[in-house]
Parts: sequence; C-alpha cells; structure tokens
Amino acid sequence: MTKPTEPTTTTTTTTTVRTTRTVRTTRAAAGCAPLAKKPLPAGRPREWYVTHNRRLKAMRLAIALLDSGIHPPATADNRRIRETADLIGVHPPSDATCRMVRALIRYGR
Repeated sequence: MTKPTEPTTTTTTTTTVRTTRTVRTTRAAAGCAPLAKKPLPAGRPREWYVTHNRRLKAMRLAIALLDSGIHPPATADNRRIRETADLIGVHPPSDATCRMVRALIRYGR
C-alpha cells in the first residue's frame, strides 16, 4: 500500500537590488518602480535624439527639484540644478537644460 503524500511547503526568497541613485531607492521604497527603458526609434536626425535626451534629463531634474521642495522657478538657479543633478547621478546639465528645467517647473503648475 502506498503512503499518502504530505503537503509540501515552498519558500520564496526576496532579493534586494541596491542602486547608487538616491531617487531610485526612495521611489522603489515608496512602491513605484521606474519604467523599463525602451530603445529609441532608429532613422531620426541626430538633432532629434539630442533634443529628446535633453527633455528627458530636464524632466528628471524638475521632478527631483519639486520632490525636494523647490517650487518657485526663481529659486532653481543653475547652481542648485547642477547640485541636484550630482545628487541623483546624472551629468551636469548645460545652461540650455537648466532653462528647460525652470520652464518645466513654471509651466507645470
């Protein structure tokens, strides 16, 4: 006669991913993970890619500044924007990108 099988138990393990960027760590802790990156479409002029990446960087910086409590665009000078870029781990922005960050903060209201 065969023995009845005993119920099996499964254990799951959780892995923690550490990043060097403070913003990603706090967002992951808050339960909202960053979106998966997709490749950019091929066949566009180089200027399109430069502008697109500048807009993405400006949006990241504007979100980081707003999260840190910088709401009036006048308080977001180039020095503060570049310090925030260093804090979140992106290359220092150009003057044009800094202007774009202030515009995003201004018109996002």
